[in-house]
Amino acid sequence: MNVTVRLYAGLRRRVGSDRVTVELHDGARVSDLLAAFAERVGFEPQPCVVAVNREYAPAAQPLCEADEIALVPPVSGGAGPVRHVRVRTERLDVGAVTAVVGDAGAGAIVTFLGVTRDVPSLEYELYAEMAEARMLAIAEEEAARHDLLAVALEHRAGSVALGEPSVVIAVSSAHREAAFAGARAVIDRIKAEAPIWKREVTAEGATDVAGTLPPVAAPPPAPTGPPAAARD
Repeated sequence: MNVTVRLYAGLRRRVGSDRVTVELHDGARVSDLLAAFAERVGFEPQPCVVAVNREYAPAAQPLCEADEIALVPPVSGGAGPVRHVRVRTERLDVGAVTAVVGDAGAGAIVTFLGVTRDVPSLEYELYAEMAEARMLAIAEEEAARHDLLAVALEHRAGSVALGEPSVVIAVSSAHREAAFAGARAVIDRIKAEAPIWKREVTAEGATDVAGTLPPVAAPPPAPTGPPAAARD
């Protein structure tokens, strides 16, 4: 079978394309994909993790031809209470995001901005569909963990000039301790888990910002006991 692999950030630039088609045998797993990709492009794609259908996948996960697959190098860093999650290419409206989390029961609203510093601009590249889904999941989980009343966030894609925000996160809660803790938990997890990369752009050129690999969930335990047919 043939699968198309999406590429991002430094890996995309090294290959010279944002997609590569790789041939795999039927029943191939994520580990087989990595080996086949290395043979196809002529170098090992490490360190990276594989995203399958917008979820980080363990090495033993099987693949099929219809899967949406991406190689994710180290990242730079809805319903219920989550009221707004969006990736934007235009400048972020901090006031609008903060207004979304207003609530009659809120005793505290905390807004966090991540802004460009030290360099003329930062260039953000995102696996946009997966980034939005991952940020939504993070917001939902941290809202439940910190008993937040509302969460809203936006992240920039593309060029972000010195002093401009690349991410805005707003949360509301009954008490300030929960609001501060919740906002910090959301940004810390976005930087660690969302497939977002950045480059520092100066007059001398552009440089990738080092990051860390996102965590990958362990595969589910293998079933025990005889097959269902044998038990009938």
